[in-house]
Amino acid sequence: MLRHHDFRLLLAGQTTSQLGAQVSGVAIPLLAVLTLDASPFELGLLSASSTLAFALIGLPAGAWVDRWRRRPVLVASDLIRCLLLATIPVAAWAGVLTVAQLIVVSLLTGFARVFFDVGYQSYLPTVVGKDQVLAGNSSLEAIRASGQVVGPGLGGWLVALIGAANVVLVQAVTFAVSAVCLLGIRTPEAAPRRTKDSMRVQIREGLSFVWRTRTLAALVLTSALGNFAFALASAVTMIFLIRDLGLTPTLVGLVLAGGSLTVVLGAATTPRLARRFGSARIIWLAPLVVGPFGALAPLTSADWPVWLIALVILIGTGAGEFGQIVYAITSVSLRQRLCPDHLLGRVNATTRFAIMALFPLGGLLGGVLGEYAGPRVTLAVALGLLAASPLPAYLALRGVRDVEQVAG
Repeated sequence: MLRHHDFRLLLAGQTTSQLGAQVSGVAIPLLAVLTLDASPFELGLLSASSTLAFALIGLPAGAWVDRWRRRPVLVASDLIRCLLLATIPVAAWAGVLTVAQLIVVSLLTGFARVFFDVGYQSYLPTVVGKDQVLAGNSSLEAIRASGQVVGPGLGGWLVALIGAANVVLVQAVTFAVSAVCLLGIRTPEAAPRRTKDSMRVQIREGLSFVWRTRTLAALVLTSALGNFAFALASAVTMIFLIRDLGLTPTLVGLVLAGGSLTVVLGAATTPRLARRFGSARIIWLAPLVVGPFGALAPLTSADWPVWLIALVILIGTGAGEFGQIVYAITSVSLRQRLCPDHLLGRVNATTRFAIMALFPLGGLLGGVLGEYAGPRVTLAVALGLLAASPLPAYLALRGVRDVEQVAG
C-alpha cells in the first residue's frame, strides 16, 4: 500500500490530523477541568456536543455526499475545523474563554466531522479499490494509532509546558496539513450518479439497504452499544483519573498513550488475525475476548501506589483498545465490500447516524450519573456495557469464517 502515491498522501494527511486530534483530545478536557473548573455535568455537555451533529444531520449528510465528489467535501471539512479550533487559543489569549465556547466549538466542528467521516469512508475505495479496503484500512489505522500512542503523552506534557489552550492550536494546524495532502491526490473520481430523487427518497434508500442487510444491521447494533458505553465513560474519565486517583496531567497522558500501544499492534496485525481466525469471525471474536479487561479500571483506589494504579489502567485500556481497533477495521471493511459504490455515502451515513446518535445521550447520562453516583460507578456501568457489545455481531456472523461467505 505504501507504494501507492495517492494512498501515501491520504495516509500522511490522516496521520497528521489524527496526531493533532489526540494531542487536543487530552488538552480540551484538561482545559475544561484545570483552567475553567468544569463540573462533571459540564464535561458531559462538552462530550455530547462533539457528536450531536451525527444525530442532527447524519442521514442527510450521506445523501449530500453521494451527490458530490468526495474529495472537495473532505478538504472543506478540514479547513472549517482548522478555523473553528483556532478560536480557542485566541479567546484564551484574550482572557475570555469559557466552557460555553468550548461546547459551541465542539458542536460546530462536529458538523464538519460528520461530512468528513462519511466522505472519508466512501472515498477510500476510490483511491485503493474495493479489493484492497482491508489492507488500506489496516494501514491507515496502524499509522493513525501511532499518533494515538504519541499524542496523549505529548498532549499531557505540552499542557504542563505551554498551557492547554495553546495546545489546541496544534490540532488546528494539522487539519490544514491534512487539507493540503488531500489536494495532492491524483486518482480521478467518477462523477456522482445523477438523480431526480428527493432527499427523503435517497435517505430512505440508504436506511433500507442497511436494515435489510442482516449483517450490517447487527454491526450497527454492536457499534452503537459500544459507542454509547464509551460516551458514558468519557464524561467522567478525566475527573476519575485526576480528582479521584490523584494522577497528574502528564501521567494521565502517558498512561493513555501506553494503553494505546495496543492500537498500533491491533491495527498492524488485523490482516494476519483475519487470515488466522477468519476475516468475518474476528469481527466479534477480538472485542469479546479482551472486553472484560476494561473492568479493571474502576477497581483501582487512590490508596494504591501510583505505579500500580497506572499499571492496572494501562492493562485495562490496552486490552480494550486492541479489541476495538480490530473490530473497527474489519467491520468497516466488510461494509465497504458489501455496499455498491453509489449507495456507499448513504450507507456510511446511516451507519454513523445509528452509531453516533446515542453518543450525545451517553455523554449527558454519563455526566448526570457521575454527578449523583460518582465517576467510579459510571465507569463500571460503561465498561460492563462495552464488554457485552459484541453480542449482536456474534449472533449475525456465528458459523461464518470469512467475509466472502457473507451474503447479507
